[in-house]
Amino acid sequence: MASGSIDEDTNDKGSMWDLDQKLDQPMDEEAGRIKNMYREKKFSAVLVLRLAFQSLGVVYGDLGTSPLYVFYNTFPRGIEDPEDIIGALSLIIYSLTLIPLLKYVFIVLRANDNGQGGTFALYSLLCRHAKVKTIPNQHRTDEELTTYSRHIFPEKSFAGKTKKWLEAHVYRKNALLILVLVGTCMVIGDGILTPAISVLSAAGGIKVDHPKMSTDVVVIVAAVILVGLFSMQHYGTDRVGWLFAPIVLLWFLLIGGVGIFNICKYDSTVLRAFSPVYIYRYFRRGGKDGWTSLGGIMLSITGTEALFADLSHFPVLPVQIAFTIVVFPCLLLAYSGQASYLMKNQEHVKDAFYRSIPDGIYWPMFIIATAAAIVASQATISATFSIIKQALALGCFPRVRVVHTSRKFLGQIYIPDINWILMILCIAVTIGFKNQSQIGNAYGTAVVIVMLVTTLLMILIMLLVWRCHWILVLIFTVLSLVVECTYFSAVLFKIDQGGWVPLVIAAAFLLIMYVWHYGTVKRYEFEMHSRVSMAWILGLGPSLGLVRVPGIGLVYTELASGVPHIFSHFITNLPAIHSVVVFVCVKYLPVYTVPIEERFLVKRIGPKNFHMFRCVARYGYKDLHKKDDDFEKMLFDSLFLFVRLESMMEGCSDSDEYSLYGQQTERSRDFLLTENGNTISSNLEATMSSVDSIVPIKSPQQTNSGSVVRSSGQTSSQTEVDELEFLNSCRGAGVVHILGNTVVRARRESKFIKKIAIDYIYAFLRRICRENSVIFNIPHESLLNVGQIFYV
Repeated sequence: MASGSIDEDTNDKGSMWDLDQKLDQPMDEEAGRIKNMYREKKFSAVLVLRLAFQSLGVVYGDLGTSPLYVFYNTFPRGIEDPEDIIGALSLIIYSLTLIPLLKYVFIVLRANDNGQGGTFALYSLLCRHAKVKTIPNQHRTDEELTTYSRHIFPEKSFAGKTKKWLEAHVYRKNALLILVLVGTCMVIGDGILTPAISVLSAAGGIKVDHPKMSTDVVVIVAAVILVGLFSMQHYGTDRVGWLFAPIVLLWFLLIGGVGIFNICKYDSTVLRAFSPVYIYRYFRRGGKDGWTSLGGIMLSITGTEALFADLSHFPVLPVQIAFTIVVFPCLLLAYSGQASYLMKNQEHVKDAFYRSIPDGIYWPMFIIATAAAIVASQATISATFSIIKQALALGCFPRVRVVHTSRKFLGQIYIPDINWILMILCIAVTIGFKNQSQIGNAYGTAVVIVMLVTTLLMILIMLLVWRCHWILVLIFTVLSLVVECTYFSAVLFKIDQGGWVPLVIAAAFLLIMYVWHYGTVKRYEFEMHSRVSMAWILGLGPSLGLVRVPGIGLVYTELASGVPHIFSHFITNLPAIHSVVVFVCVKYLPVYTVPIEERFLVKRIGPKNFHMFRCVARYGYKDLHKKDDDFEKMLFDSLFLFVRLESMMEGCSDSDEYSLYGQQTERSRDFLLTENGNTISSNLEATMSSVDSIVPIKSPQQTNSGSVVRSSGQTSSQTEVDELEFLNSCRGAGVVHILGNTVVRARRESKFIKKIAIDYIYAFLRRICRENSVIFNIPHESLLNVGQIFYV
C-alpha cells in the first residue's frame, strides 16, 4: 500500500475511471518509469564542475594538508643520508598512486550505495544481497521497492557459495557487524585527530618566524581555531563548502607552484623518485628504522577514508574530477618540492614545509595554510556526521538529533551532539599531546585500520554485488593487503608513542554502539516472542468487558507483523480502546532511500467492524525525517487510500467469515491510482500479503483471488463512504499516541559483564538519547506511555 496526497472530497467516479485507464497501460512501462526516477541523476557539465569545485572544500582538505607534517613525522630524528629523502619521496608517490588514486577513486567509489559512501553503505549493500542483518525486521515486500536493487545468483556459483557461507552461522553475521563497527569507530577517531594535527601543524608556523615563542601559545591558538571551526558546523556543508572551496583551490595551486619553484631552485634530481627501485634501496639501507618510518609516510594518504565517507555530500563524478585534475598533481609537486629543498637543507626537516616557502609569500602562505587546516578538519567532521547517521538508521547508534542542512542534497547533515563531543575530545588531544609527532602516530593507526576494514568489505562486495571473477578479486585483495598490512605493521611499533589514543577512542565508541545494538536486537526479539495471537484479537468484544471509546489510537511498535505485547498489556490493565486502532511501525531498511509513494504499507487486522489497521513506515538511511513534520498526515492519507482501494477488491466488504492468511499468498496485481492528477503507486500484495493479514474466505461464486473490480456496486460504494465518514469522525474526536516505555534488564543469573552492559550502559544510553515522543513530534497532551519490563 503506498502513500500519497489524497483529497477527501475526490469524486469516486472520476477515481474509478482513472483507475481503468491506468490498468489498461502496460505495467512494465510504468514500473520502468518509476525506477528511472530514482537512478542517480545525470548532472549537466556546469553543475558537475561546480560540485567538483565544492568538493575541494569538503572532501579533500584532509588529504591536501598532509604536506604540513609528513616529512617531519617520517624523519623525527633527522636525516642521515640524502638518499633517504629520495626513498621516502618514492614511497609517498606510489602510496598516493596505489591507495587514493587506483583503489579509492577508481574502484572503491564505484561501490557506493546510490551515492552513499562509508563502511555502513558497504554493509547495506551486503545486507541486500545476503541475509546478514542481525535485526530480522525485513519482509519480502521490502524487496519489491524500486530502490532495493540487488542481484540474484545461482546457489552453486562462487557468489552463491559465499552468500551461503555468510548466512550459515550467527557468529559470522556478528563478526561482520563488529568489523563494520570497528571501521566506523576509527572514522570517528579520525574526526577527532585530523583537526588536532592539521590545526596544530599549521599554527606551528608561527614559531618558524618567532623561534622564542612558547609552545603553549601555539597550542592556545590551535584550540581557539578549533572552537571556531566546530561552531561553524551548523551552517551546513553546502555553505561551508562554498566558503572553504576557494581556500582549498588556492592552497593546492600554491603548494603546487611552490613545489615547481623548489624543484627548479634546489635539486631537480629528486624526480628520480618516480622509479620504484629507490623504495628497495630505502628499506635495504634503513633497516628497522626505515620500516618504522612508514608510519610517517602513511600520513601522506590520510584523508582517503574521508574521501569515501564524504561521498554522500557529492556525486561520484565531481569527486573523481577534482582529484585527478587538481589534487593528485598538486600533491606530487608539493612533496617533490619539499624533498628538493631538504636535499640542500637536511637540518630543516622539522619545519620542512614552512622553511621551503619563498620569503616573499611566507605570511600569506601561513594564513592560507591555517585556513586549509581548518578545511582539512571539515572533511573528517562531515564524514563522521555521515557515517553516524547511517549507523543510527541501522540501529547501531543511540538516537541523536540529525539536522538536514540542504533540501537539494539530502546527504548534507549536521549532528549537534556529536559535533560538540568531537570538539571537546579534539581540544583535549591537542592540549594533552602538544606535539604533532605523537598525534601523527595516533592518526596513522586510525587511518590504516579503516583502510583494512574497507578492503575486507570490498572483497565481499566484489563477490556478492559485482560478481567479479575470483582472479580479479584475488588481484585486488593481494595488492591492497600488501600495502596496507605493511603500513599496519609499521604503526604497531608506535602504539606506545601515541598510537594508543585512537584505540581507546574506538574502544569507547565500539562499546557504546555494540551495547546499543545488542539491546535493540534483544528488545525486538522480546517483541517478536511475546506478540499476541490473532485468535486473541478475534476473541475481543463486549462480552470480555472491552469498551470502545471515540477517537483513534496510534499504537507505536517495532513489529512489522503481529500484535505487540504492549497492546494486550494496555487493555488488560485498562479494558478500553479507541474506536479505531492503528499499529504504527517505523523501520529503516538497508537502502539509501524509500520513495515517498512506496513509503507506507497499510493493511487491516481482523474483521472490518474491529476497525484495526497496521501502518508500516519504511525509511532509508539517507531519508529526511519526514516523521518530524507531516508523519501523521501521511499516515492518515495512506489509511484513507487503503479503505478506498480495499472497497475495489472483490469480496472484501460482503463476507462475514474470516480466516488467517498464510505466507504463501497469491501475488496480486500492481496498479496505479490517479486522483487529482497525482499518481500514487499501489501494491495490493503489499497491502494484503503478510503473516498476520486477515482476508475473507471467498464463496464459490466469486472470481479468482487477485482480480480487481473495475466498477463497484452501490453496496461497495456505500460501505466505502460509511467507513471513510467513520474514520473522519473518529479523527475529529481526537488522536492518542500510545508508546511503549520498555525497560530492559538482565536476568539475575546473567553473567557480570552482561549485567553491566544492560543494567548500566544500555540503561544510561536510553536515558540520555532522544525519546520516541520527540522523534515523532507527539504533543505531550496526546501522549500515553505504557510501561513494561522484560529480562534478557
